[in-house]
Amino acid sequence: MHATVDDVRTLDELRRFIHRTLCQKENLLDDQYRTSEFRLISGERICGLEFCLRGPRSVRLAAVWVADLNVIYLYDARGQRYSKLRLKNPVPLPAQTPAA
Repeated sequence: MHATVDDVRTLDELRRFIHRTLCQKENLLDDQYRTSEFRLISGERICGLEFCLRGPRSVRLAAVWVADLNVIYLYDARGQRYSKLRLKNPVPLPAQTPAA
């Protein structure tokens, strides 16, 4: 059974939910493609995450999770936002890495 946006409580669940949602948008097999993740920094703190899934034929899908608002913005292969999802449960931010 697949989790819904209301079931997301942890960072790993967020990652799985976003990966599955992006794959479903373009009918991609979720075990065939990987989603990369980038931290979004404001000042010196992590404020969210950007996810990118690269599929066949240069298809690129993206999602941005804004931690302060607990919202996911989903973007299609043309870069157009197609959905905004508010998470019901707070998701803890990833650990801050010390500056080198």
